[in-house]
Amino acid sequence: MKLRESYTCPLEIVHDVIKGKWKTIIIFQLRNGKCSFSELRHSIAGITQKMLLEQLHELKSFGLINKKTYDGYPLKVEYFLTKRGEKMLSAIKIMQEIGIEYMIEHDMTDILDEKGICY
Repeated sequence: MKLRESYTCPLEIVHDVIKGKWKTIIIFQLRNGKCSFSELRHSIAGITQKMLLEQLHELKSFGLINKKTYDGYPLKVEYFLTKRGEKMLSAIKIMQEIGIEYMIEHDMTDILDEKGICY
């Protein structure tokens, strides 16, 4: 994904950087530190391998995540948040809290229970 040539405000840039279904979820999954590709793939229900690769590539190009590749066989790659990614995570945690509040208000706590999300 490529950013536009011009923007009218900084929020437009941030929106373009994180828009889509998966990017905020990937960042949230990296909140506890480094994760391998397979760990990310198994922790995000519904994402395909191709989509995860694309989203990781975009997040890396925007400077929100980075990866470390280890020598040897089998190939081992770990993804982690950069300083910018950690800042974005702070905003995503607030978004998560708002989502939880909404779900509680609208009797959707069964989903929270199913996912093991405390409320």
